[in-house]
Amino acid sequence: MLIIHSRNSVPIRLTEERWRHIVRRHPEMGHQRERVLETLVEPDIIQQGDFGELLAIRFYSETPLTSKFLVVVFREINLHDGFILTAYLTSRPLARRLILWKR
Repeated sequence: MLIIHSRNSVPIRLTEERWRHIVRRHPEMGHQRERVLETLVEPDIIQQGDFGELLAIRFYSETPLTSKFLVVVFREINLHDGFILTAYLTSRPLARRLILWKR
């Protein structure tokens, strides 16, 4: 299990189970673990999710699928604990989502 801190300084867990889930659902993410961690720590944008989760988003000019945004979906349970739900690459973030923070 890896623990990194979100933009809000909350410790966020990435468990082996969650990593396997990410790679199983999104095989192109197989060699992107460092970028997932980097995106959570230093996002370009943080958006609010639909069910209390947060989306850390960062643009990468080169990925396994050309230039894409990496989205890391995570939850901050309280000031002392949180976890990553999933991560994926997308062409662009959803414009309808509320932006909570922007670089």
